Formats: sequence, C-alpha cells, structure tokens
Amino acid sequence: MTINEYLEAVTDAPTIEDLWSMHLEKMSEYGFDRLIYAFTRYRTGTSLGDPCDFIVLTNYPQDWVQEYIHEGMYFHAPMIRWALDNEGACSWSVMADMVSSGTMTPQENRVLEFNRKLGLTAGYTVSFKSVSQRSKGAIGLALPAGAAQEEADAIWKEHGADLMVMNNVAHLKIMTLPYTPSERSLTKRQREVLEWVGDGKTMQDIAMLMGLTSATIEKHLRLAREALNVETTAQAVLKASFQNQMFVVEQ
Repeated sequence: MTINEYLEAVTDAPTIEDLWSMHLEKMSEYGFDRLIYAFTRYRTGTSLGDPCDFIVLTNYPQDWVQEYIHEGMYFHAPMIRWALDNEGACSWSVMADMVSSGTMTPQENRVLEFNRKLGLTAGYTVSFKSVSQRSKGAIGLALPAGAAQEEADAIWKEHGADLMVMNNVAHLKIMTLPYTPSERSLTKRQREVLEWVGDGKTMQDIAMLMGLTSATIEKHLRLAREALNVETTAQAVLKASFQNQMFVVEQ
C-alpha cells in the first residue's frame, strides 16, 4: 500500500478498529511493530484525567497496559513528560541522555526498567498539536526487541516526514470516530435521551417525543450519568459528545 493509498483508506475508515488495524500494518512496514496511541480531553495542571476516559489504542500485552495505564505508571514516563511539554517527534535517545546526565528521577528510572523487560528500548514518540488546554494526544512507535536506537534514528532520518504525515492524519481521523470505552458505554435509549437534551429539549418535551413518561426519561438520564461516571446531565452530554457517542451514523 502506497502512502497515498494508506491516507485514502485511513480517511475513509468507518471505525477506530479498522483505522488502527491499517495503522499497525503500515507502521510495521517501517519496522515499528509495537505502537501505543493515547489521547485525553481531561488534562489539568496535576492530572491527565481518569484513565478509563482515555482513548488508548495499542498492540502491547494487556498486563503491560494494566500496570502502565490503569495503575498510573504512565504519569512518570519520560517520553510522556516530554510529549506533555512539546509537539513533534522525539527520539528515545533522550532517555539515554537523561541517564548519563543523572537527571532521571527514581520514578522515571522505574518506568525505564519496566519497559526494558518488554524490549521497549528503541523508538520514537510523536506528540500531536493540541487545540485545547485540556487535550493531549501522542503515539509511541517501537522497534522490535533487541533493536538499537541508532536503527530507529536512521529510519526517522529517511522516512520521518512521511511518518509524521501518516501519524498526524491517523490522529485527526481518530478524533472524528465514535469511541466507547468498555466501562463507559451507553445504550441506544440513553444516547437518544442525551441527544434530545443536547438539542435543548425539556424533560416533558423528550417524554412526548419518545412516547415515554417523564419518570422513564429521568431513569435513562440517571443510568447515562452512571455509565459515564459524571454527576450532572450537562456533564453527560459533554462527555458523550467528546467520545462521539451522540448522533452516531449507524454503520
């Protein structure tokens, strides 16, 4: 698949799963066989939000994902620290520089050793441009276990511009596709009620439009709030909108 064919296929991808499968295959053509993509819309000065609300796409082992993402190890990862403060591409050689200069913290060194056990020693991180203070996205591209960072740097020197374009297009497309975390899924009824709320309808309006009682509408809203782990209906509408779970075109 040429780059143009890849870009056309990605921009036409109907689901995140389809896009991610194509992206894994395309990046492997350049030698990067392990990828992790992550995006949050809930960044603050001290947190990146609830990991259950992140978009996380990866072909890493599930036990690695559990410890790295859900148990919070990522917060001390040197390349994530870099991605939060920068945009563009960065060689993982910066971690060796941190070790040699003695600037790596004990927490960062623990992450480094954790990743070494999986053979994550050579690669690049791409930090995507943010349009909001609350959002941040990045992707890590790793070479096979045993590869040297010099190999990754040589690949990037030759193909870096193409790799940046492909990863940026994939990221922008992901932003347009529905993403439903397993812990945050909505039923069809819950989505429909939230859509009417988003359109400015009152409880009485929604009950009439859906042919249900106001009590039933409130039940669906309560369950939607619980599913999305928020306190108010306004927050539920916002989060469902962020995740592209509202006004979804059925495939």
